Amino acid sequence: MIRFEDILDKVESYKPSFDEELLQKAYIFSALEHRGQVRSSGEPYLVHPLNVAYILADMRLDETSIAVGLLHDVLEDTLTTKEKLEELFGEEIADLVDGVTKISRYAYVSKEEQQAETFRKMLLAMVSDLRVVLVKLADRLHNMRTLQFLAEERRQSIAKETMEIYAPIANRLGMGKVKSELEDLAFRYMHPREFEELNEAVNEKMKGSGDIVDRIRTTLDGKMKENAIDADVHGRVKSIYSIYQKLRRQETDIGQVYDYLAFRIITPTMKDCYASLGIIHQMWRPVPGRIKDYIAMPKPNFYQSLHTTVVADQGQPFEVQIRTREMDLIAEQGIAAHWKYKEGRLAASRDDSNFLWLRQLVEWQHEIKDPRDFMNSLKIDLYPDEVYTFTPKGDVFAFPRGATPLDFAYRIHTDVGHRCGGARVNGKLVSLRTALKNGDIVQIMTGPNQTPSGEWISQVVTSRARHKIRHWLNTEQKNRSIELGRKLIEKEAKRHKVQIRKLVAENALDGVLSEYGLARLDDLYADVGYGKISARSILERFAPARDKEKEPEVGVIQQAVRRIFPFTGPQSIKVRGYDDLMTYLAKCCTPLPGEQIVGYVTRGKGVAVHSANCPNVRNLMFNPDREIAVEWADQRAAQFSVELDILMDDRQGILARVISTIANLKTNIRQMDTRTGEGKATVEMVLEISDLKHLEKVVRAVSGIEGVAQVARKYNTRQATA
Repeated sequence: MIRFEDILDKVESYKPSFDEELLQKAYIFSALEHRGQVRSSGEPYLVHPLNVAYILADMRLDETSIAVGLLHDVLEDTLTTKEKLEELFGEEIADLVDGVTKISRYAYVSKEEQQAETFRKMLLAMVSDLRVVLVKLADRLHNMRTLQFLAEERRQSIAKETMEIYAPIANRLGMGKVKSELEDLAFRYMHPREFEELNEAVNEKMKGSGDIVDRIRTTLDGKMKENAIDADVHGRVKSIYSIYQKLRRQETDIGQVYDYLAFRIITPTMKDCYASLGIIHQMWRPVPGRIKDYIAMPKPNFYQSLHTTVVADQGQPFEVQIRTREMDLIAEQGIAAHWKYKEGRLAASRDDSNFLWLRQLVEWQHEIKDPRDFMNSLKIDLYPDEVYTFTPKGDVFAFPRGATPLDFAYRIHTDVGHRCGGARVNGKLVSLRTALKNGDIVQIMTGPNQTPSGEWISQVVTSRARHKIRHWLNTEQKNRSIELGRKLIEKEAKRHKVQIRKLVAENALDGVLSEYGLARLDDLYADVGYGKISARSILERFAPARDKEKEPEVGVIQQAVRRIFPFTGPQSIKVRGYDDLMTYLAKCCTPLPGEQIVGYVTRGKGVAVHSANCPNVRNLMFNPDREIAVEWADQRAAQFSVELDILMDDRQGILARVISTIANLKTNIRQMDTRTGEGKATVEMVLEISDLKHLEKVVRAVSGIEGVAQVARKYNTRQATA
């Protein structure tokens, strides 16, 4: 158990003349505010801020950061106010604690919106002082170390958020040590069976390998001394999650774990790094394509190192990383090793290229209003850039894997992207959907009449390009919808013998705008054009009484339409704010009661209801004005067709066990298709599922069968209905 004295000893070891009084004051205040509170583990709550502060001290941060670590939860979990903190500890510490504090759930409609705004707030705080995110990472790291005390559903949620957001943030900040521990802990709770099997397999390999780590380390150390290189040599087993990722990339199973060892050579100079690489390649045979020079071409998170994979005499492959002592410090601690103060704050200054990605990230994300779009874009931008490309003039651009010439065009300039008509890669004409590779020289060709296409959304991977394309398409769509809505209203006005110009001139439509929560008349025209609001419902209230009597009720018409088209009943799906809009479940995902759903207004067919996890929701070219809030109205007994992909070993009796397990859960199998090859079997099943909990129960049960490697819900990405 961490004691406050341990924190003081740790800080004193790297900063003898630190402000002990500040830390004492923060510790006492935190202890008083959290008095009587306990964690899920049963321990006093104060244990958590003490551990967070110790992690920050282990990063060798300043006493201000450590004080914030001790105080980081007082605004969120106690009655303390920011004003009180400012009075006791000053504006700087109060701002940092506020930057780390989550936004209250009560201020937002959905948890998704709350989560998005919390991360948006943290990003903005990071720009002014990066210590905000260092405290947040320390907070998350200790929470992950004690995650076993929470309920299963909560563990899964926190682990998923850690894997998708916090580990990538640590990676982008170059904090390799924190990133690896967060990934391993998240993997352990997200995929417990795979974690245990892989961990056991690696331990077995290590037992069988005997003293191979010591033997290789001794050999490397001897060779370095023999060539007068004053190097430190370390050997280790790779992190479990990194091995798991490699197995997935290579599509091999746990039994094929070979490349699980890694060695690090720390040299005094850059010249020694390259000399060491030559020595290693003389000793052992290098694996082709596995030599990477991150010294000449550093990663965007300022990581520098030489990487090579070689095969030892016994046929054991292992990786060697070679770097200087300064590079090693940056690789382990990343931004925490870059103490760059500006007026007492660790700021992402405009002239520091190391932090340019952060400023760009904040600027791009600031324009995205939709919380789901924001979170998806944030996840994409946080993943490391791995593809380096060049302009014909030699400028270097880094992109995520899978980036295309369209991403390249929008990186140059928005107008270049909008007018992109073609591209040459290494002098050859290529399709705009071609994935760029390391070292490609890209030339963009533009045309004055070229404009973005809806297909471009699925051809880009960067959030900047996707946002710019969507913005252009949305603007064009809205303009067309405004014009269409205006014509529909004018046509309906003639039918009802209403003078629409007079209504506009007299501001008679202000009541309609207020009723639908719209700010401008153009917004009303747009909603009519999209089909959200009918022109009749607007104009009939201004029509003479005798004309209203002739009009059939809207509900009668819609009931007649529902008898013809397969829309869901009003009891199944409810459209917030609208009483009688027709809805239907999108066939590409067939959402289940209990899961998050989103609705899109389609042209002439009503509202298409998708699962929030449906790939088409992310890939569709949709206008935010066509998106509409939907929710499940009730949970009546019903059956929905859900397709599962099951990957398993091709062994006798395993399929029978899978079918028996599903049958025991009183689940009907409507269709089944099986393929085998290379010792594996893939089974596609269509099951009758009642709701999300039913599906999760089936997936858990089938996943627990020995020999079943993966169970995944399958979506039809070609059926885009919005």
